[in-house]
Amino acid sequence: MSADHLLKTPLHDLHVELGARMVPFAGYQLPVQYPAGLMAEHKHTREAAGLFDVSHMGQIKLVGADAAAALESVMPVDVMSLGVDKQRYGLLLTDDGTIIDDLMFVNWGDPGQTTGESRPRAAGEREGPQLFLIVNGACKAADIAHLQARIGDRCQVLPMPERGLLALQGPKAVDVLQRLVPGVEKLVFMTGGAFAWNGTDLYITRSGYTGEDGFEISIHGSQTEAFARELLAQPEVKPIGLGARNSLRLEAGLCLYGNDIDTTTTPAEAGLNWAIQKVRRTGGERAGGFPGADQVLPFMQDAAGNPAAQKLTRKRVALMAKERVPVREPAPLENMDGQTIGQITSGLISPTLNRPIAMGYVQPDYATVGTEVFAMVRGKPVPMEVAATPFVPTRYHRG
Repeated sequence: MSADHLLKTPLHDLHVELGARMVPFAGYQLPVQYPAGLMAEHKHTREAAGLFDVSHMGQIKLVGADAAAALESVMPVDVMSLGVDKQRYGLLLTDDGTIIDDLMFVNWGDPGQTTGESRPRAAGEREGPQLFLIVNGACKAADIAHLQARIGDRCQVLPMPERGLLALQGPKAVDVLQRLVPGVEKLVFMTGGAFAWNGTDLYITRSGYTGEDGFEISIHGSQTEAFARELLAQPEVKPIGLGARNSLRLEAGLCLYGNDIDTTTTPAEAGLNWAIQKVRRTGGERAGGFPGADQVLPFMQDAAGNPAAQKLTRKRVALMAKERVPVREPAPLENMDGQTIGQITSGLISPTLNRPIAMGYVQPDYATVGTEVFAMVRGKPVPMEVAATPFVPTRYHRG
């Protein structure tokens, strides 16, 4: 796609002003790195606070008395028990039980009956209980269509394209943000709240995609640049591009949709069974009832903790190379006898560990931590060892 046909986020001009190298991503022009470079940006986020433009992500609101039950009907997760201003990770599945997209969602409650705090409003919105979803940029159009088709008759499905999204990540993110938005320091990991800045409504969650403490900030597009400049004026903050966002998420062992998960993978294969609560599993109070349930549930423990009824044919694993040779997707994985046993889905040299790390899929017999496999790089085998995740310890603020 030519640059003329790519979309621009509200921060496009700021990225150019800051000297960013812009690249196509998810239909947008986005910064892959700034003049300091990926390594410096990665390390700065680990040590201080990095500002990421994630406005390409899809923001969607579901509104209506039946919104929670409706969303639960298209995902294998517990939506109905989620408390107000609590956030949870979710998965949209095909009827075959494979992953359409992964997303984050928050229960905004019913503003008319809860705190009375102002929540961002969408065009055409009616009153009632609300759920706020953030979906992947490359998937958002298909996700919106999927939700409209599956649950549009049960609740309003309202895209919010007018809003920008910023991520402030790193150990000093809380110090920075509470200067501008007092009260955010009270949030803990996977919770959110409605705030205001200069008369503009914000919705802020304490979450992110880096393994570090941090926040994601939903703000009207017209105010996104002004708020970003205010953040960048703080001495701890530097702008961070897609390159470091990718290396940070891989060090944290987080999946990237389109690489590590897609419509060919199931939650069990991807190691995401933890995202499916007991209440939705076989024997649970609200077991099944989601797309692909008959294909998904036999591959995980039931609500009582009994073993899965069926065995997997492949599993996602983390890998560390024993030599300093970059291993990137889609390098095939082989065993000691030269037989193909899997494939790399994400890989790079870890800026923190200074050694190659990767994720990929292997046959179950090779998925145990410590197992040696070989990635084929330009026809040569690179020895790798199955590792535990995260590669770098996470520092989420859990209170």
